[in-house]
Amino acid sequence: MRAIMKIEILGMGCPKCKTLYENTLTALKNAGKEAEVVKVEDLSKITEYAVMTTPALVVDGEVKSAGKVLSPEDINKFLEA
Repeated sequence: MRAIMKIEILGMGCPKCKTLYENTLTALKNAGKEAEVVKVEDLSKITEYAVMTTPALVVDGEVKSAGKVLSPEDINKFLEA
């Protein structure tokens, strides 16, 4: 059995970060998938991923996108992989 996917939204709580979080929840719902979705607002944890611009999307420890708000459709592409 595969472990549950972990998705992290990196950002300091700005409107773009909140939108990416909401779009991620929408993408999961549309895809019928479950995942642990976590907001990471601690700057030291964000820099551990070597991300210079937020918001960023991290799936199972791998940075998939940084510096843009992805649509639910764009996020679904990462969930299918």
